[in-house]
Amino acid sequence: MAGSIFGNHFQISTWGESHGTALGVVVDGCPAGLPLCEEDIQVYLDRRKPGQSAYTTKRQESDRVQILSGIFEGKTTGTPIAMTVMNESHRSADYSEIAGYYRPGHADYTFDAKYGFRDYRGGGRSSGRETIARVAAGAVAIKLLHTLGVDIFAYTAAIGGRAADPQRFSREEIRNNPFCMPDAECARQTSDYLKEVMAEKDSAGGIVECIVKNLPAGVGNPVFDKLDACLAHAVFSIGAVKGFEIGDGFEAAKAMGSFNNDAFAARADGSVIKRTNHAGGILGGISDGSDLILRAAFKPTPSIARPQPTVSKDGREITVEIRGRHDPIIVPRAVVVVEAMTALTIADLMLEGMGSRLEDFQAVWKR
Repeated sequence: MAGSIFGNHFQISTWGESHGTALGVVVDGCPAGLPLCEEDIQVYLDRRKPGQSAYTTKRQESDRVQILSGIFEGKTTGTPIAMTVMNESHRSADYSEIAGYYRPGHADYTFDAKYGFRDYRGGGRSSGRETIARVAAGAVAIKLLHTLGVDIFAYTAAIGGRAADPQRFSREEIRNNPFCMPDAECARQTSDYLKEVMAEKDSAGGIVECIVKNLPAGVGNPVFDKLDACLAHAVFSIGAVKGFEIGDGFEAAKAMGSFNNDAFAARADGSVIKRTNHAGGILGGISDGSDLILRAAFKPTPSIARPQPTVSKDGREITVEIRGRHDPIIVPRAVVVVEAMTALTIADLMLEGMGSRLEDFQAVWKR
């Protein structure tokens, strides 16, 4: 199938299904000499794995990563880095009945429409479990970017309309509650809300916000491969994402130019800064040196246990109740996926941008 490869210079290719033997990724284009081990990857996979709270699927998976190639004596060799994670707790029988009908909100119908055949065990390639491969690859990109001081972190900004208060923002709090919220009070309110949602056999959606700090100005391109366009491509490729914003996003449509324009200023050393950041760190498709700020809106998890109308493959109208182990809210586990896709995009564009100036070209090759 097409569409399993992302990136041009820092390129990844993902493979595997939700209920197959394993999932994995091949990362190509990572520079040689980067210190890397399985634990560097595992800390990110542990953040997305299931079964960590009452608000995630009960599927128990260790999600232990194994690096198969591309590392020697603890450092990358510049050759493809292959990584795999075994599936340990797939219960395909939970999904046997859905072979005959289309689940509302899922890719069942569209997958059939395209291929005429589908792996109905947990969604196959359309499953959110595919993001294991993205997170593993993203961990490599994040470590590469750390060598330049680029800092990427994401968090849950809102769930079901309950939004974190910027006045109570705490980066440390993100890891202290099951929702990855930077606001402890909002996390408590969200817990009460989700208990009600789950009691009604329903699900909820939310918003993930991602911030990139210390990104140099000059990353991206002015036409088709704009930094914001590439980020939109990357984030929209995550299952369940239905909206994307940079900076003020849709609020910019309500503003006037005199407010929306970010005035420039000069530091004492003559370097350029912006007084505000409505643009979210990107101007003309190129990073401007300010914090890069993006948001992704996730729809409610489509697998819910309450009755829903649908149709069978032979066209009969029926009512179904989805069985199996499902997340009532996918947003907290998606936080690290947004970080990963953001890092992969930036690493790819930074490697591409190394050939933008003659002096950079000469610095590498002139002897």
